[in-house]
Amino acid sequence: MSDPLHGVSVFVEAVDAGGFSAAAAKLHLSRSAVGKTVARLEERLGVRLFHRTTRTQGLTHDGQVFYERCLRALAELRAGEALLESGKQEAAGRLRVSMPVLFGRRCVAPILRDLARAHPKLELDLSFSDRTVDLLEDGFDLVIRSAGSKGIGTGDGLTARRVSQQRMTVCASPAYLRKRGTPRTWEALAKHDTLAYVRSGRVRTWLFPQEDGTNAELVPLSRLRLDDLEAIADAAVAGMGLAWLPCWLIRDHIRDRELVQVLPDSPGLLFDVYALWPGTPHLPVRVRVAIDALAKGLPPVIK
Repeated sequence: MSDPLHGVSVFVEAVDAGGFSAAAAKLHLSRSAVGKTVARLEERLGVRLFHRTTRTQGLTHDGQVFYERCLRALAELRAGEALLESGKQEAAGRLRVSMPVLFGRRCVAPILRDLARAHPKLELDLSFSDRTVDLLEDGFDLVIRSAGSKGIGTGDGLTARRVSQQRMTVCASPAYLRKRGTPRTWEALAKHDTLAYVRSGRVRTWLFPQEDGTNAELVPLSRLRLDDLEAIADAAVAGMGLAWLPCWLIRDHIRDRELVQVLPDSPGLLFDVYALWPGTPHLPVRVRVAIDALAKGLPPVIK
């Protein structure tokens, strides 16, 4: 008796990826292997699943119907596996995590490496990127992102848990402050040279918590605009101006007296750090232990 699920996951991946070549890259198979698997599935079913041309593979009507049924079947299988896993304490399998480049490398990755040591059957696939990712479309189990006071959206079937907070601060080199003077209020920052952080072509606004619970905003007018936080910290150390940066990023520079905190008595803005994952009634153990490890391993406020 043939296995009714044989080839189904490859077929679904070929549809989701938009073609045999893209599916082969994701599955670590050759394009030929994907094509042969789909062909055998078609032969077994007695229908054509794809319209094939030299450039594209589009679903037939039968293929679309079968694809929708396969999605539901695979979702039930994953839910069943997760239910069985929930009684286990050992994490196993592949865990794909997306995280911001610097924060991920400095703060998140060390915790996940320790988790991998504690769970020998756990496989880590870590992606470091500051771009916005589609958790479901890109196939991640977990995404780490930060957000301001408005929180983070959890639409499209996502679940979020705050695992930490990171505090922002204004800093400058001692040489710059000797030359230009030390500002005493956030309003005075506008008279200084500033280092602007640019994301997606837009300058990031500096935010300062006020007593009434709102945030005062300052748009840094700068002749030096960078899209990398570490490069901004380097420019600040070089005396190029004031920078608004996470405390964890400049901790060593402060210790070595290469940078000085400006407005040290003012509360710095707190960005919440979230773990996001696809909403499911039965969370796989590997995802659950990773979220718990981050919530435990990261300080409540990273200073």
